[in-house]
Amino acid sequence: MFSKILIANRGEIACRVIKTAKRLGVKTVAVYSEADVEAMHVHMADEAYCIGPAAAAESYLRGDKILAVCEASGAEAVHPGYGFLSENAEFAEACKANDIVFIGPPTNAIISMGSKSESKRIMEAAGVPLVPGYHGADQDLELLRSEAERIGYPVLVKASAGGGGKGMRVVREASEFDAAVAGARREAKAAFGDDHLLIEKFLDHPRHVEMQVFGDTHGNYVHLYERDCSLQRRHQKVIEEAPAPALPDDVRAKLHDAAVAAARAVDYVGAGTVEFLYQDEAFYFIEMNTRLQVEHPVTEMVTGLDLVEWQLRVAAGEPIPLSQDQISVKGHAFEARLYAEDPQRDFLPATGTLGHLRPPVEEGGVRVDTGVREGDAVSIHYDPMIAKLIVWDHDRLSALRKLKGALERYQVVGVATNNAFLTACASHEAFENLELSTNFIDRHRDELIPEAKPADDRILAIAALEVLSTRDAESQAFALASGDPYSPWHGTTGWRMNDEGHVDLRFIDGEAEHVVVVHYTRDGYELELSEGRVPARVSRDDHGDLLIDLAGVRQRATVVRLGDELVIMHEGRQHRLTVFDPAAAAGEQEGAGGALTAPMPGKVIDVSVKEGDKVSKGQALVVLEAMKMEHTITAPADGTVAAVHYGPGDQVADGAELLVIERDE
Repeated sequence: MFSKILIANRGEIACRVIKTAKRLGVKTVAVYSEADVEAMHVHMADEAYCIGPAAAAESYLRGDKILAVCEASGAEAVHPGYGFLSENAEFAEACKANDIVFIGPPTNAIISMGSKSESKRIMEAAGVPLVPGYHGADQDLELLRSEAERIGYPVLVKASAGGGGKGMRVVREASEFDAAVAGARREAKAAFGDDHLLIEKFLDHPRHVEMQVFGDTHGNYVHLYERDCSLQRRHQKVIEEAPAPALPDDVRAKLHDAAVAAARAVDYVGAGTVEFLYQDEAFYFIEMNTRLQVEHPVTEMVTGLDLVEWQLRVAAGEPIPLSQDQISVKGHAFEARLYAEDPQRDFLPATGTLGHLRPPVEEGGVRVDTGVREGDAVSIHYDPMIAKLIVWDHDRLSALRKLKGALERYQVVGVATNNAFLTACASHEAFENLELSTNFIDRHRDELIPEAKPADDRILAIAALEVLSTRDAESQAFALASGDPYSPWHGTTGWRMNDEGHVDLRFIDGEAEHVVVVHYTRDGYELELSEGRVPARVSRDDHGDLLIDLAGVRQRATVVRLGDELVIMHEGRQHRLTVFDPAAAAGEQEGAGGALTAPMPGKVIDVSVKEGDKVSKGQALVVLEAMKMEHTITAPADGTVAAVHYGPGDQVADGAELLVIERDE
């Protein structure tokens, strides 16, 4: 076993590797960018070295700097995690040339499986079923068009060199093909430095089933069973589970055999994942990921094994710890990926500071893998994952109930998240009933991302009790600090001469204003809500959460204050209300009606109009790249371009005015 390893990554996966290394007594070296100087993985490692500016291309993707840190620190091996350099053959070869062990497969396997075209050829020779498609080197547009016609629409255009949904387009008819190819090439070039594409038949209701495999330097190969990753959005996995449910036994056995055959075909070493599409009791190879997968914890939960430990042992030259007949599956596990993104704005990545972060307690089959803490920032520079929430129980339905409960307890304030969306997915009847396919989210989108509901009486009552409780605490603190703590002027009982004690609390909910009239009683309050007067009392627990009693019903809620805004978390639901300030409201001004702004910080890739151009509603105007994905800004109405403020290559901030459209009358 190694005595010291370097983790060439950041965030959740770096922290994950460090935990296993510490358990094994292996010292760890972290690398970090200038943006990550206070990051969680930096504090967890035994040593940490800064390797450059925030941009990944100048830090985490600089293999030369990472190898220099290996030499300086005495690290014997590099664990690349996933993403960044994890599937970079040149970096793996450079490690070997510098007598540093790359904790991953041999270079030839990375190269072969990194090319979707070459991997298809190898898998076909090994007898692994393939999706019908074109995987050739000739990238002439006319040839690609003819191949798409031969395969038959709909087809899937994919980047040959990459994954994660980048450089991928579904084309449903010939008229869309040229634009899809241009967009896929542009995105693939930006993400992978390679714009080669392949074309495959698009299956209309497949499941995504993948196999965890392991190989060692002694010629041993095993699988660790399968995972179902069918819940996807833009080809990015959302919720994964293991084992894959509702697979016929003969299909499951064939999948296991095909995955091991795939690993043997490339003399694989270490952890790898062979991915398949499964539809109508047939499966097809799509790609092999030559690294540890994001979703590996669900396999760990059902097998009881530590896959990072296996990676370290195999890389150190040891044989795979167990034979195939010693590996078994127990129970069921789910993983949900919690991201800083806004489902209400088409899942745009979100940035900001995690002002309040409270994950569920890790006990009873609940696990949280994360690389952030309360107070950390989610920046433009890296993947916006906050955490992976993993749960286990004895059967699928029990594990699913546990997942829903843990999601409801996960509290994040400071950035928009997909928590409510994940909860809706896990709670959907079709998901529970195994109606699984990769288009599940598109099929149920309206139910999974409903319109935001206005604040109801319960939310308004919680807001009012938060304000009253805070005022009471502040008044008591002020009284104790004053020279006369018993002065009636410090009271918060609402006492009025010749009148019933009451106060009007005003809250803004979107465009609506709500008034909660609070009447003071001997043992609490009465709140005037839409359904009438409700007796209420409030106190706080040791965490500062509200313990409220509404009409004799005891409930708990968490409220986080952001200036005049209250973020209310109750029963897995998050609602934002603003405490109304008439003076501030009077100063509000209308925004520029014709300005189109950046929906997130990013880089301008393309501007297709200039000042004076006529545009029509829905026309593409600007292409913005953020977090390695492209977002197209379109014209909201017919009009004329009055101003263009940015050009290709420019970096823009969230909310930056990109251009101005003068609408046609």
